[in-house]
This record gives sequence, C-alpha cells and structure tokens, in this order.
Amino acid sequence: MTVFTTQIKAIGPEAQSLRESQMMILFGEEAPAMLAEFCYTIEVKSIHDAIKVGQNIIFDDVPYFITAVGDVVKQNLTSLGHITIKFDGAREAELPGTLYVEGKSLPNVQVGSTIEIV
Repeated sequence: MTVFTTQIKAIGPEAQSLRESQMMILFGEEAPAMLAEFCYTIEVKSIHDAIKVGQNIIFDDVPYFITAVGDVVKQNLTSLGHITIKFDGAREAELPGTLYVEGKSLPNVQVGSTIEIV
C-alpha cells in the first residue's frame, strides 16, 4: 500500500551540498527563502497511513529501506512537506523530524522525480 506520494517541484542551489552529509531536506512550497536554498521542494500531499520502520521510500524507481522514523515525521510531512532524510542506516531516530534510511548512495533526483513511501 502506498502511504505517501509526491513529486519534486524545484531543487535549491545548495541542496546538493548536503550530499556529503548523507542528507536530503524536503520542504513544501512554503519553505522560508533561506532554507529553500538547501531543499528539494515538493508538493505537500496527504499521508494515508503511519510511516514505519520496514517500509521503503522510493525515489523514482530506487528503493531505500526505512530504518528509523522521528516522532514528528508524519506531522511535519503532512503540514509542511518538511522532513530531513538521513542515509546512514541509523536504527534509532536522533532527531524528531528525520527519516532514517539504509546507508547507500543518495538518489540522483531532478525536478519531476517522484518520491513514494510504501
């Protein structure tokens, strides 16, 4: 079952700089200008169920296993389209607004790329 689906609408000029830290920041179109420079801007969409360890987040057709979910990931994604995705395989969420996924190379996304949680 698909829990969440969205599309990348814009990529901030500094978004790629966070790749070295194994991170991506998603934010809806209402992101503050200074933060938007570091974000992948997405359409804010409804979430149809809980986001849980064991699910996958898929960028275009590339899946990443979810290893930990911060306490406010669902709330922030629903209201602001805002979460940080950390590609480090952490088993415990250190930050409440962060989704942790397996530690493999970050996806090569572009404007128009889809993001799904299943």
